[in-house]
Amino acid sequence: MSSQINQVKLCKIVINIGVGKSGEPIEQAKRIISEICDQTPVTTYAKKSYRELGVQKNSPIGVKTTLRKQIAEDTLKKLLAACDNKVSKRSFDLTGNFSFGVKEHIEIPGTKYDPQLGIWGMDVAVSLEKTGYGVKRRQIRPSTVGKRQQVSQEEAITFAKENFGVNVEE
Repeated sequence: MSSQINQVKLCKIVINIGVGKSGEPIEQAKRIISEICDQTPVTTYAKKSYRELGVQKNSPIGVKTTLRKQIAEDTLKKLLAACDNKVSKRSFDLTGNFSFGVKEHIEIPGTKYDPQLGIWGMDVAVSLEKTGYGVKRRQIRPSTVGKRQQVSQEEAITFAKENFGVNVEE
């Protein structure tokens, strides 16, 4: 019974492409994300103005999508294959999350080069949790969760190695 309670599972993955400017590049990034995971991405907007970069507040600067359940697992396997299943130990945080980057989207299995889209890199953020952790996020009567219910860095590394065949590098 206790092994099932403390079982680590994949909560979600977030795929993000930072473009830095609006217009045609945003549309290209949207098409790339929808090709990879068959889901419509949303546009992200700048929170501040950056005069040096030519970015104004509330202007579109990127696209992202959140995947959960089986779609998240399947997509994560493809994305890890693009980086040779290698993730740095520094990519794992203390609360059961890890992230990595894909330098070129054409490295993802099943993705073909389209000269009209170009080549884009992306960031992938993976969130892990234990069964029962949802009581912290629920709408009615949210509650705090104890240390035992939170995913540690070691548990996250073990989960990634066992379930996705990740090679964790020092």
